[in-house]
Amino acid sequence: QVQLVESGGGLVQAGGSLRLSCTTSGRTFSSYGMGWFRQAPGKEREFVAAISRSGSSTFYADSVKGRFTISRDNIVNLVYLQMNSLKPEDTAVYYCAASTIVAISITRRAYDYWGQGTQVTVSS
Repeated sequence: QVQLVESGGGLVQAGGSLRLSCTTSGRTFSSYGMGWFRQAPGKEREFVAAISRSGSSTFYADSVKGRFTISRDNIVNLVYLQMNSLKPEDTAVYYCAASTIVAISITRRAYDYWGQGTQVTVSS
């Protein structure tokens, strides 16, 4: 069983930055493809960013490309989401996810473990 815990959410003004972190309990963190998803009120959970097991490959949703950066540290079992130039439409609960199935994916069904989420609110 893999447990994921997100942190770093909060309230920020438009144009500001936040860095989300996700720690895992798994002892084979480097074997997990990792991703970030988000869910705004009344909307479906959507893909934000993904990173491969080694960290050599990344994918981003078009809506965050150029503003968000996903990274990971396989030594300390952490994955990060650096969010810059935040917009009110980025307001959502952000979820960290781990895939034991694939190296990297943008689809929800590829991820078998999820965190509880952290709230990000961007004021205009």
